[in-house]
Amino acid sequence: MKGAILVAGTCSDAGKSLVTAGICRWLARQGVSVAPFKAQNMALNSAVASDGAEIGRAQIVQAGAAGVPAEAAMNPVLIKPSGERHSQVIVNGRPFADTDARSYQELKHRLRDIVGDALSSLRARFDVVVCEGAGSPAEINLRAGDLANMGLARAGNLPVLVVGDIDRGGVFASFHGTLALLEPADQALVSGFLVNKFRGDLSILQPGIDDLRERTGRPTLGVLPYVEDLWMDVEDSLSLERRPEIAPAPGDDTLDVAVVRLRWMSNFTDTDALAGEPGVRVRFTRSAADIERADLVIVPGTKATVEDLARLRADGLDEALRRRAAAGQPLLGICGGYQLLGERIADEIESRRGTVDGLGLLPVTTRFAADKVLTRPAATCGWLGGAPVSGYEIRHGRPVRHGGEPLFGDEGCRTGWTLGTSWHGALEGDELRRALLRRVAAARGRSFTGGTEPFAATRDRRLDRLGDLIADHVDTAALRRLIEGGAPADLPVLGSRLEAPCSA
Repeated sequence: MKGAILVAGTCSDAGKSLVTAGICRWLARQGVSVAPFKAQNMALNSAVASDGAEIGRAQIVQAGAAGVPAEAAMNPVLIKPSGERHSQVIVNGRPFADTDARSYQELKHRLRDIVGDALSSLRARFDVVVCEGAGSPAEINLRAGDLANMGLARAGNLPVLVVGDIDRGGVFASFHGTLALLEPADQALVSGFLVNKFRGDLSILQPGIDDLRERTGRPTLGVLPYVEDLWMDVEDSLSLERRPEIAPAPGDDTLDVAVVRLRWMSNFTDTDALAGEPGVRVRFTRSAADIERADLVIVPGTKATVEDLARLRADGLDEALRRRAAAGQPLLGICGGYQLLGERIADEIESRRGTVDGLGLLPVTTRFAADKVLTRPAATCGWLGGAPVSGYEIRHGRPVRHGGEPLFGDEGCRTGWTLGTSWHGALEGDELRRALLRRVAAARGRSFTGGTEPFAATRDRRLDRLGDLIADHVDTAALRRLIEGGAPADLPVLGSRLEAPCSA
């Protein structure tokens, strides 16, 4: 089997990432060498790949679904918002430029060859490349400079499968309208549709599927059912609105973990492993009461540390965190969250606001540097019985501890129950995570036993479920034909441009 396909969507969060991961897992289970690809990704959740590159977290997970190491070529352009109007552009895993929306459009012509080279590299080394689009292919205002949707499909001659979320309503109109807005050469590559999150009797949906085929000449390759607890590492905080809450599994006393919901929160998937533990509930909040009464509070990473610090103060959450620290209650800051728990932040890079006071809860000062730390460190945690710990670092900030004790090896800081680390992903370590939760439970007068399944196995099981969805609910023979043979010839063209304004 040899080929490629582009999974597009009628809108953001239609299910492209899940479907891409599912196709990767379905193919990998058949022994096909497969790689994911997303030309341009806008996300605050990123990770360090095996080659030391910073790429979108979703592509890390999709690579896991494919059973291959993640690498820079799988996400050559990553855009990380760092405020209301500015973003950092990561190219081939390294910082490339800081732009606003308009200047990024002007930058795209320099990125086109980079994207093409990355895709060509993957296609040369893997049997199949499953590409994921960005947003909607029908964003006609952006078509001229498009790198990730129909521009990519045209450049690579990729068949396009369009995913629509029926749970939002209007899925048939979205499919038809998406196709009709495209110019004829783009329409020629749109080869089919895939309905996501369907609830109910499929026979009731079938007349619409049949009508859509008559109107567009394209089949619906499958209808994926709505699955209550189906999710994977999301890309941004907007996805949290539609992410199902994971209730604590049966176990001992429920431990309540409150994650402070920052405006520019990043890498909040750090808490996913906690949510998978029996007897642990994880929720995101901006409530001072929640911060004061939770068993463990986590201040997560942020791409705008100084700005989020100002928002905490404006909302009075800084005082809630101070009261918690003063009471000796468990509090953990991760990366940007660690930096804002310190005494001072000198930032001429991210916010360009100079030196500002932190919350003063840890004896740490942070200086931002132009170059970014991208590492995958490992150590042990003496405070938690020598538990092994590993993770990854993505930061411009350079925290320096001048008091307290280190948290992991010589990294991070701890004073009593106020903890800080620059390492993302540390809580995925089973021994460390469960040792921490046992200490939290003891400090709060609770009991905690913890689960026995490794978090890596939990994540792998989730990916298998995505592969099962493709295998069980998609016409895989038709999908295989698209991947191998490309878009069918002579697909109908919908709509036409008016040559002159209509008169009344």
